[in-house]
Amino acid sequence: MPPTNWVTLVSLLLPAAATAVYKQWIPNTNFETASNWDKGRVPCASNVVHFEKNKVISVFVRSPHALTDMYLPLNGEFVLASGAGFAAFDGSWDPGCDSGATVKFADAEHHAWFDPTLWQAVSPHRELELGGRIFSVDEERVPCRYDDVIFQPETSFRVNVDSSRRVIHLRSISLMGQELSSPEAWAEYLRGPSAPLHFHGNGTLQVTGTSCPDKSGCACGNAPDGHRICAALLGVSGRQCPALTCRSPLQPLGHCCEVCGATINLDFTPDFDLQKYRDRLVKALLSQPKYTGVQMAISKVHKAQTTLGVIPQSSTPLIQIVLIDDEAGAQTGTSAEQLATDIMEDIAQHGEALGISSGKMEVATGSTFSGQVGRHELSRITAGTVLGLLFGLLLLGGILFLYRKGKLR
Repeated sequence: MPPTNWVTLVSLLLPAAATAVYKQWIPNTNFETASNWDKGRVPCASNVVHFEKNKVISVFVRSPHALTDMYLPLNGEFVLASGAGFAAFDGSWDPGCDSGATVKFADAEHHAWFDPTLWQAVSPHRELELGGRIFSVDEERVPCRYDDVIFQPETSFRVNVDSSRRVIHLRSISLMGQELSSPEAWAEYLRGPSAPLHFHGNGTLQVTGTSCPDKSGCACGNAPDGHRICAALLGVSGRQCPALTCRSPLQPLGHCCEVCGATINLDFTPDFDLQKYRDRLVKALLSQPKYTGVQMAISKVHKAQTTLGVIPQSSTPLIQIVLIDDEAGAQTGTSAEQLATDIMEDIAQHGEALGISSGKMEVATGSTFSGQVGRHELSRITAGTVLGLLFGLLLLGGILFLYRKGKLR
């Protein structure tokens, strides 16, 4: 199948799932990518090209190259585009090329699937229209269970899929311009010679072809590998969480670093629709000019429940909203706090119709300590509790009446 360009690929994928999330792998192992070489440039005619003999690699070559010599790996492949290839250098003068220099191909083994910095969201939805105002917590920056994964057409790659899970489920994977969206198509690819060159590690990728079946959303599913995600983001690379100016910052579920701003946790009913609610927040609130500096993340997460605050018992699904802003100093988090307050007011007025049974807000700004500053329970829940108490009192009164009349021992 001839490679298709990126725009065509997206147009083919969109009808499959209007709310699907597409995540694209950033690195490649292409011959013409300068950063793939130890000298930071593509080899030229009088160079000797050196691939480590024990490194497994797949290399895409876009154009013809003349080289003095080339040492190949014992296990690898070259994928040649039309007209691409290699020829021996004829010894003629090559200006700007270091005569006899050896240029080594960089090690691609360290490119890990669970490194959030190696993925970018490419879904043509409102996230991009809002200029990055919608973000994801760190666990959701890596492909989730129902996401579509894209490796750019006309690129080669190598990915370490070490995981705490035996199987990593995905909706679809597109590579070399071809979408693989069924278990059968993926199994056929795995039987080919390129699969072990592209993916290595103890995890196994599995394409399901299925979208999230729940309109209230589906949890990402990357929590078992949360430690890998945070290690890739912070521990191994030497990066650090940003210095915060708020007191007692908040720790969103699925996020590696604490934040200033606000979080809202929503309990929901079967009527709740995550995509519709997300669109409502964007259109009615986040897009207002006064919230230009605020960013929002919203998704379903699972919060662990414990006995006596220590013993793990179960997990409860909830909708988590994380709000951060670009304010500084004592004003840090104040715009996010105001937006959170507006969201809570909207829940108080329309929560029942939206399928929201309760909401809890916490804030941490440059001038306040973090903590629960607001909670709303729907009136129908409160009324139900009162009716239950009244029924219990009536039942108790009836038993007491029958006992005094001698009709009940």
